[in-house]
Amino acid sequence: MRLVQLANGDRRGVALVEEPDLILLTEVTSVFQLAQRSLAQNTALTKLATSLATGDRMLYDNVYQQNSAWKLLAPVDVPGAPQMMLVSGTGLTHLGSARERQAMHAESAQKKNVEMTDSMRMFEWGREKGRPNAGEIGIAPEWFYKGDGSVIRAPFSSLNIPGHAEDGGEEGEIAAIYIIGHDGTPHRIGMCTGNEFSDHVFERRNYLNLAGSKLRVCSLGPELVVGAEFADVPGRVSVLRNDAPLWEKSIRTGEQNMCHSLANLEHHHFKFAGHRQPGMLHIHFLGADALSFGDNIRLGAGDITEVSFEGFGRSLINTIAIDETMTSAIRVQLMA
Repeated sequence: MRLVQLANGDRRGVALVEEPDLILLTEVTSVFQLAQRSLAQNTALTKLATSLATGDRMLYDNVYQQNSAWKLLAPVDVPGAPQMMLVSGTGLTHLGSARERQAMHAESAQKKNVEMTDSMRMFEWGREKGRPNAGEIGIAPEWFYKGDGSVIRAPFSSLNIPGHAEDGGEEGEIAAIYIIGHDGTPHRIGMCTGNEFSDHVFERRNYLNLAGSKLRVCSLGPELVVGAEFADVPGRVSVLRNDAPLWEKSIRTGEQNMCHSLANLEHHHFKFAGHRQPGMLHIHFLGADALSFGDNIRLGAGDITEVSFEGFGRSLINTIAIDETMTSAIRVQLMA
């Protein structure tokens, strides 16, 4: 099942994707509300959504091509309360990501006469112990924090490189979406296409900059896939500049292409009690296979990124924007 979130002025809605149409759901105005209701009624989310898909029908093309009063939103949010969302991710899950990171950090490693970078070491740990048997605990993956729900951008929105950043680069991947039940149990709502976006130049200076390089906006959607298959998922990511192709690459995600199982990634995210607060929504990026920065591409203002995966609906498209350079320090006011 594929769902989208939309807005028409002050009116919000959730719609079921039934190509070539979208069918508005009645009684709910957000996926968050739909998921809460599913938990409260102990009803499968797909069954509940199907029962509510009795609203207006509209052509998906008109909405997707931005020729409608209805505009696509990110496929999940907590309306009016972005602080109820935690956006995070894990890296070094794909062979491609390890290769990119190794190249990024190899120069500094050579200077220290280190045969293997810390990134590759962590990746090898994942290959050895990232797929435990059911019920067992494997090795922890790399984990990073991106922000709360305020960092999420809708399809076709700009991904801004902030004034303090050194760069901004796309990372096409799948994000998993979770809601925490009243008893602290995590529930996976579904998965969606994502563009994780980070500052690779800053990270390349020193791998300890990874945490800061990830504190950037990101984008999701346009569709949330409930019950998505995540074994072997081919995809494509591309960059346009002045309406002409600048870079493109076939990518591949899914458990068959990763050194960690999804269950292991989920355990190590939700093992923290602070990540199991009832009512919280989690967006967790599952890692990238390739990025344009690895081929020496530097994104500029007006460039357009496009990410797509088979089985995950229409492409996620965003435009790159660059904020004015920050020239003075942020000053804190004393409350003495």
